[in-house]
Amino acid sequence: MTEINVNHVIITGGTGFLGQALAKRLEQGGCSVTVVSRNRPRGDQAGRWVGWDGRSVGDWAAALEGTDAVVNLAGRTVDCRKTSDRCDEILRSRVDSVYAVGEAIKRCDNPPAVWVQAATAHIYGDPPDAVCDESAATGFGLAPFVGERWEAALDQACPGSIRPVVMRTSFVLGRSGGAFPVLRRLARLGLGGAIGTGRQWISWLHIDDMVRVVLRAIEDEAMRGVYNVTAPAAVTNREFMRTLRRTIGMPLGLPSPGWLVRLGAATLIDTDPELPLYGRNVVPKRLLDEGFVFDYPQLDGALRELIECRG
Repeated sequence: MTEINVNHVIITGGTGFLGQALAKRLEQGGCSVTVVSRNRPRGDQAGRWVGWDGRSVGDWAAALEGTDAVVNLAGRTVDCRKTSDRCDEILRSRVDSVYAVGEAIKRCDNPPAVWVQAATAHIYGDPPDAVCDESAATGFGLAPFVGERWEAALDQACPGSIRPVVMRTSFVLGRSGGAFPVLRRLARLGLGGAIGTGRQWISWLHIDDMVRVVLRAIEDEAMRGVYNVTAPAAVTNREFMRTLRRTIGMPLGLPSPGWLVRLGAATLIDTDPELPLYGRNVVPKRLLDEGFVFDYPQLDGALRELIECRG
């Protein structure tokens, strides 16, 4: 395991599967980690957790003093039906957390050198044909609006002495969280056919590559500004599900027409049907231009590792 060249990292909003994967890798590399969040992470026996309401500056701000980096992953999940109250929570949980982290940094005598901020590749909307690098126009709708406000908050809150890195992250594939375990279970039940038209794009990323991008952002002083954090080979939904079936050895998969997805989302699982029915083709131009090499650049290799590896 490669040693990490920083001593202490703060992860705000770090109890999800992304934050926990990052914390594990940092600790394996010899780095001290503090998780700042509403709830104590499961299995936390080392006392590395500090409580936070996600929106205000409190005693937790002292944990930032003398740290090397802060990684802010705070934000309400978007995997829900979009009622007006939930839309408000999705927006405010992201924007308020950014302003709180910014204010906490300003109170430090010895602040972190870099602020790595979560963002969304959904900021580009759901264009059916466009290929979106970091220079692409933002889209229309709730997710682009939230994405724009999220990044604008960082522009306002980040002190000029701090190096900001914005990660517009795509669909992250991991064993312990996100949508992948659900898709794998459906495919094993014979329900792993195309969703909706099957032509919508899925920009995806293996969790290990996600963590490696964050580590590079922390350590590489040349990284600054907005990055698309996604694998270089987006696929259609039809191709994604076909590759998943092939990897688990399931020859057939019943398709899920759009009307059925919308009905089930509204009545059975309380989620947003647009999440699987729409998508975007996002490319990590800046990462590739700057020499980042993905461990899992192709979907078949990423799925094979997730499904076959039990470590």
